[in-house]
Amino acid sequence: MNELPQQLVNGLLLGSMYGLVAIGYTMVYGIVQLINFAHGEIFMTGAFGALTVYAYVLPDGTSMWIALPLMLIGGILVAVLVAVGAERFAYRPLRNAPRLAPLITAIGLSLALQQAVWAWYPDAKSARTFPQIGGGPFHIGNVTIQTGDIFLLIAAPVSMAFLAYFVMRTRTGRGMQATAQDPDTAKLMGVNTDRIIVIAFALGAAFAAVGGVADGLKYGQIDFRMGFILGLKAFTAAVLGGIGNIYGAMIGGVVLGIAETLATAYIADLPGMEKFGTQSWADVWAFVLLILVLLFRPQGLLGERVADRA
Repeated sequence: MNELPQQLVNGLLLGSMYGLVAIGYTMVYGIVQLINFAHGEIFMTGAFGALTVYAYVLPDGTSMWIALPLMLIGGILVAVLVAVGAERFAYRPLRNAPRLAPLITAIGLSLALQQAVWAWYPDAKSARTFPQIGGGPFHIGNVTIQTGDIFLLIAAPVSMAFLAYFVMRTRTGRGMQATAQDPDTAKLMGVNTDRIIVIAFALGAAFAAVGGVADGLKYGQIDFRMGFILGLKAFTAAVLGGIGNIYGAMIGGVVLGIAETLATAYIADLPGMEKFGTQSWADVWAFVLLILVLLFRPQGLLGERVADRA
């Protein structure tokens, strides 16, 4: 029990990262009902974009306090460009196609982005070291917070506050709500639905890039395969919170992160369950939680916000 506060903080940090990526899933699905399985790779390209800025743009010896904002901008730009390009050239031509076609396209795009980074980025065949913020760790009672986690602790609530303001208070945000509810009526009312969809992809990519930088700072390395499993977990978080529900995506991410962390930490202490509490089982417990939610509350924790367009 003395470890419980630390495990809860670890779960909160992990869940915040899932939530940042899950927002992109749920925004796109809520508007165009597309499961963008390439979104995990958008997360990955954002991390590599940030690393590229640090390794090839900034002078050697640049302080991380100066480099980090520039890395974040670079990562967001790369992720947004990839996401907007995917929407324009891969998804938009299939917008009126059967749902299976864009789903298969998303899976193909996911593999293509992985292989592109693997083939073109120097030494991408192995994990690349990600620059770290000096100082720390910091101790608050029994809780230890690593220096790299501070970025995530700040970025997650700031990102959610920005998104809440954007969706609820801006004209574009109201257009997103109208398009999600009924795109045909929104178009008749003068809403440029193509522009709204592009903005949704761009916003989701920006949050994914923030998550990618946070992942690099947290674990100290990035890999071209890093987005696949995390993308699946982010989609799981979106379903847990209620697909199409932006706030549900973040809550689902936090619930998933805490559940995964606690399961990994404590299941091994149960008699006969030693091998089921290892880190390799963390992914299993995440999807077990998804199955349970789908069985008992298929609409998610906060309920779906997707219009019926049948």
